[in-house]
Amino acid sequence: MVGAGFAGVACVKRLERKLAPDEADLSLVTPFSYQLYLPLLPQVASGILTPQSIAVSLRRSRKYRTRIIPGGAIGVDAKAKVCVIRTITGDLVNEPYDHIVLAPGSITRTFDIPGLVDNARGMKTLAEAAYIRDHVISQLDIADASQDQAERASRLQFVVVGGGYAGTETAACLQRLTTAAVKRYPRLDPALIKWHLIDIAPKLMPELGEKLGLSAQEILRRRGIDISLGVSVAKAGPQEVTFTDGRVVPTRTLIWTAGVVASPLMATLGAQTVRGRLAVTAEMTVPGLDGVFALGDAAAVPDVAKDEEGAICPPTAQHAMRQGRRVADNVIATIRRQPLRPYVHKDLGLVVDLGGRDAVSKPLGVELRGLPAQAVARGYHWSALRTNVAKTRVLTNWVLNALAGDDFVRTGFQARVPATLRDFEYSDAYLSPDELRERIGGDPAGPGQ
Repeated sequence: MVGAGFAGVACVKRLERKLAPDEADLSLVTPFSYQLYLPLLPQVASGILTPQSIAVSLRRSRKYRTRIIPGGAIGVDAKAKVCVIRTITGDLVNEPYDHIVLAPGSITRTFDIPGLVDNARGMKTLAEAAYIRDHVISQLDIADASQDQAERASRLQFVVVGGGYAGTETAACLQRLTTAAVKRYPRLDPALIKWHLIDIAPKLMPELGEKLGLSAQEILRRRGIDISLGVSVAKAGPQEVTFTDGRVVPTRTLIWTAGVVASPLMATLGAQTVRGRLAVTAEMTVPGLDGVFALGDAAAVPDVAKDEEGAICPPTAQHAMRQGRRVADNVIATIRRQPLRPYVHKDLGLVVDLGGRDAVSKPLGVELRGLPAQAVARGYHWSALRTNVAKTRVLTNWVLNALAGDDFVRTGFQARVPATLRDFEYSDAYLSPDELRERIGGDPAGPGQ
């Protein structure tokens, strides 16, 4: 099993439950021994939740018997049935398999924009969320101490790129943090704090529909967030960002959440892809590759529940968890020589938590706003957490934040470390098909050594 996201963990847990120990040996390739509950990252960045609240340990299950290989898969030779892994110590390991399930997830989608990877920060990992929180609070600290009005103004402007769920929730939660925090800085004028949310798309979160999308925009604009649609970044510098409409915004904070692309691991198989995602059947097998299954963000899983030719499932946690369970059943069916079953699931709706009492949700097609939407959003996230310990931590954090308010302590994560996209996106770490063939074919020790 490659990947410990929603899809990978759901698959592993079901395999553990349904397969007898003598039927199969299970291995999970992941750099971290936890499952990250990604939708709540903006709340970690804003300090509502502690980082460990959404990092759910993989070893908490009493029946856990899967071998965790700490590292990342950088190539798969489907002919030789070998997965090449770079461990967290930097060693390369050839791991043979009979059946492999690929759920490596996605990486941040970037473009050839001057200065972007050197100056922008992402929101895909726990470390990035913790870093952004420290960085934002440090801008307030530095601005408060500065005697330079230009520097003060640039440190109090923040730019978030991406009008999807991640970007919208990130801007909303962090704006609430700075609004509450500035009250503790009597030397700072609250009017100097400006948040910009931009997206090249013509609508904010179009999946929500016209009315809810406009409701979300109104909530954010009422809070003072400047929303610019049909706009992106033309150039990113360490102290300013140039928009495609010509505006130049002095800022030290550029947060990039403009979509994701499938993990580059999928390209190492040499199989057909659909917009970068590995093409799979409705049973989530890869045509022409024996023993290979793929799912989640990195696979183009046909959405057979939609009456639309060529429709594929969106890269959401809702689909990933259910795909993981279906793949586990299909792996078991393969081992036991039983027929495979297709993945079918109708989308249950969308939830967007904008912090405080603000939210918009669309469960089962019903449009909700305000406290009802907030209850649905947090109820959904809370129920989706895998362990009771995680649920208790998150609920406790929510209650404490509601009663005591925000905390503005910097933890030191960002001390003298850039932590930009370049530092977190390792898209050049994967083997090309030629490198993969050379390694597998030229390794005299053979697979597994």
